[in-house]
Amino acid sequence: MLTPKVNCPEGKDEKNLIREYLSYSGSPVCSFRVHTGDLSFTQTVGQDPCLSDFFQEELSYEKNVIRHDGCRDRGISPCRLLIIQNRNAEETTTAAEETTTEAASESAAENTGDETVVRVGGLKGPTTMGLVKLMDEAANGESENSYEFTMVTAADEITAMVAGGKVDIALLPANVASVLYNKTNKNISVIDINTLGVLYFVSADSSVTTIDQLKGKTVYLPGKGTTPEYALRYVLSAAGLGEDDVTRECKPEASEVASVLAEDPNAIGLLPQPFVTAALAQNEKLSIIMDLTKEWDNVQSEGSGSRLVTGVTIVNNDFLKEHEDLVDTFLQEHEASIAFTAEDPDAAAELIAKAEIVAKAPIAKKALPYCNITFISGDEMKTALSGYLQALYDQNPASVGGELPDDSFYYVK
Repeated sequence: MLTPKVNCPEGKDEKNLIREYLSYSGSPVCSFRVHTGDLSFTQTVGQDPCLSDFFQEELSYEKNVIRHDGCRDRGISPCRLLIIQNRNAEETTTAAEETTTEAASESAAENTGDETVVRVGGLKGPTTMGLVKLMDEAANGESENSYEFTMVTAADEITAMVAGGKVDIALLPANVASVLYNKTNKNISVIDINTLGVLYFVSADSSVTTIDQLKGKTVYLPGKGTTPEYALRYVLSAAGLGEDDVTRECKPEASEVASVLAEDPNAIGLLPQPFVTAALAQNEKLSIIMDLTKEWDNVQSEGSGSRLVTGVTIVNNDFLKEHEDLVDTFLQEHEASIAFTAEDPDAAAELIAKAEIVAKAPIAKKALPYCNITFISGDEMKTALSGYLQALYDQNPASVGGELPDDSFYYVK
């Protein structure tokens, strides 16, 4: 039998929080994973030829989750212990069951009355900058919901997590949400817009201040057949410029566009934040000459409501049906977290750096005013996002998953 044992010695930091958790007798072997704040590691006790099978079968043991919140008063983040038991072990000890029951009761009392852990995934970048205050509150046991956060660096990672049911809520690019809606048989809904446009024209050529002045020039931008190119083409067309009036030179990565500007400051680049801030810091000759978000707004017809949208937040519809109250609470906490980035940019920058979204706090602080972090929900969200997706669809239907989402895509109460 296995006896999970969680110790929280006073004076220990997070890395030393977990010491000897398990006592065991006989042949059973136990492996477990610990999450404490943004620290995650795996510990194994004993030896067994079937050890590799434990990790493959991890999801079948999700019921053996122990929440340990007893260290909040000492300023140490709560930890989550996932026990993966030997397949031959028939049961855990009574102590383990008592620990699970007690921890679940404490969690329920301290949160919304629902002990469910809300799994949130996001891309490291502007879309998750507004989430960092909530992440910090959750780590310190101060959030209303109980959360588990996962941050990744590539869009395909987060889409795989959503499609595989590994997260309940995800923050990702707006067009990717539409693609997932079509690929998952409409099993996701968008619940808010978290980021508007983060694309800026950067150059040392300060004579260019309007879109029509780009005629005859070359614009360097990241990613051929991606949303930056579609957004640029849309604005150019709306401003009366044809396909041949402006040369679009696409580079695989934003860093390569920054390299072009470093070699030729008079070149014109279209860059997202925080690459804009980094490029300006490296070359004092460069400056922001136009904001693509403002140019998008300038070409809208009266009453259209379409916005240049970068990031949205989506929810798995199965989770939404079962835990709509938790989703609504998340929306409230997300809105407050986003507001915090504007109210206290210094503290927000520190949290952004701590979450490793941006390498250093000073860069994060400089980038924040240009990241267009926002909170838009309800009918306004639907109008802004549907107009943006329509503009992408008109250029390439595949960019939104082949067809435009219907009304059920938008979570509007």
